[in-house]
Amino acid sequence: MDEQTLIDECLKGKSIAQQKLFEMFAPKMMGVCLRYMKSTDEAEDVLQEGFIKVFSKLSGFQRNGSLEGWVRRIMVNTALDQIRKNEKFSNSSSISDQLYKFQIDDYTFENLAAEDLLAMINAMPDGYKVVFNMFAIEGYSHKEISNTLGISENTSKSQYSRARAFLREKLEVQNVERTR
Repeated sequence: MDEQTLIDECLKGKSIAQQKLFEMFAPKMMGVCLRYMKSTDEAEDVLQEGFIKVFSKLSGFQRNGSLEGWVRRIMVNTALDQIRKNEKFSNSSSISDQLYKFQIDDYTFENLAAEDLLAMINAMPDGYKVVFNMFAIEGYSHKEISNTLGISENTSKSQYSRARAFLREKLEVQNVERTR
């Protein structure tokens, strides 16, 4: 079944089509949710809530862009909503337009397992993690991040800079451990 037919069948309320759409995107979207949430349980809750939104808003999908991109944006927004519910977003950081240079040696990066990187991202303070995910992984601009989170662009840049420094420090420790 092609994507357009799948969407049409979902809009008709066909549970088989809904199950196929879920199975098509759930693994990737779980990865998105895991990057934002502190635990697998929280990520699963966001995934479930996100798919409820996907199915309830599917009639609004314009079909001129990627369905996966549309679903991803819903998942990101659902994760951000959950973060806001859990605790107030902390934007307490000094404003800095200077971005740290992120330099790592190829050996460290190539041998870093995806789950190790995910663990490092999840260990970040929430403000760093959210901005890092939105900017570096999801491709939001600092202006979009500032509008979405209700923070200044400079705060977004500062949080991103601090997230990169945090990761750089963790990667340096990882490299030291590997070379011993």
